[in-house]
Amino acid sequence: MKIMKDKEIALVKEILKKLGASEEDQELVAEATIDADLKGFTSHGLGRFPQYLISIKAGTINLNDNITIEKETPAMALINGNSGFGQAVSYKAMQIAIKKAKEMGIACVGVHNTNHFGVTGFYSDLALRENCIGLVLANTDPAIAPLGGSEALIGTNPLALGIPSETYITVDMATSVTARGKIIESKRKGLDLPDGWALDENGNPTNDPDEALKGSILPFGGFKGYAIAALIEILTGPLVQAGYGHGVTGTASPDKDCTKGDLYVVIDPSKFGDFDEFVEHTEDFVSQIRATGENVAIPGDLEVKRIAEAEANGIPIDEKLYAQLKEICDNLDIDIDSYMEE
Repeated sequence: MKIMKDKEIALVKEILKKLGASEEDQELVAEATIDADLKGFTSHGLGRFPQYLISIKAGTINLNDNITIEKETPAMALINGNSGFGQAVSYKAMQIAIKKAKEMGIACVGVHNTNHFGVTGFYSDLALRENCIGLVLANTDPAIAPLGGSEALIGTNPLALGIPSETYITVDMATSVTARGKIIESKRKGLDLPDGWALDENGNPTNDPDEALKGSILPFGGFKGYAIAALIEILTGPLVQAGYGHGVTGTASPDKDCTKGDLYVVIDPSKFGDFDEFVEHTEDFVSQIRATGENVAIPGDLEVKRIAEAEANGIPIDEKLYAQLKEICDNLDIDIDSYMEE
């Protein structure tokens, strides 16, 4: 079973409309959801959508959302998301950062009191569309144990960085070996985890998704990944007046208030020099990389390939996800099968 791009967008919009979300939120959540699935981050697309419904029912997502700018200078802002959809809050935060960067050369916007926003790279991509460099950081519920420890304390803490050029150049990654959503997806599909992904609650290696969710996920690259995750925790916790460590809830526990934080940094290359020259030199570097071997990839190549394949062939929907979505749709008097293809 699969769903095509336009059908997925329409389905998300119809569900959110039935739930009472604004037209703007319908559009932004749908756009972020399909972006995740097209890029192959299915754990953060429709696969994560049932979680949002739990949050709406629990009142931890505010359907009457609007952001509040609590502090502001020409080059920075601190935003209270007022518990709105993470996708809508993040979109607005990044638009503010882009506008300020266009004026000042660089801008930084912090966010607290928001919600899970899908894939981090969706928001750095917004900067690329405006010929700007985009950096996005976020923290999550505790998932990584400090190196040498056995108790999860640090989030999977993703980062995304995109460089504007003719080539799509971007990285979107968790600082853990894998995103928590991948473990949740493995549990839903009844799959074992690969070796080296997770520890159980006693600090022992495990391939069981249930035990991993009770325990912790390993950082990528040993100490280096742990160190980056820990520093992101500070930049998206204390810096932006959001939760940190044990104080972060809501990204993996949708029935609890979301206390995570985000940081959006935008740089306008044209303020450093001629933008076309920047692109020319960037593309020259890309050519140098590709010349080193037939199978060499640029960060972002895999996403470009996945997007083309998904747009042509559709996005697979496993049986358990279909059942979850069907239950949601049945309760809202929506015919889910009219959106699906065999």
